[in-house]
Amino acid sequence: MDGRWSAADSVGGLLATISIFASVFGAAWRPVRILPFAILLALVASRMSARHERLVGVAIAVSVAAWVIGLTIAVVTKNPLY
Repeated sequence: MDGRWSAADSVGGLLATISIFASVFGAAWRPVRILPFAILLALVASRMSARHERLVGVAIAVSVAAWVIGLTIAVVTKNPLY
């Protein structure tokens, strides 16, 4: 790879970052409504940019962990899932 950033690299990094924030938000509020979109954003970001492999990996891990934690908390506290 050369030293230049493409538009896909920038958008991929932005999508991964948005996915992380949406995952944290979704774990706290209505996980079934928000977290599938956060996971989808992380997967789209993984296909867009090879430069942000580590950031995208973190985004996918945070999304999946937020899915498990958010659903567990919602079920245990008897809050609505969606």
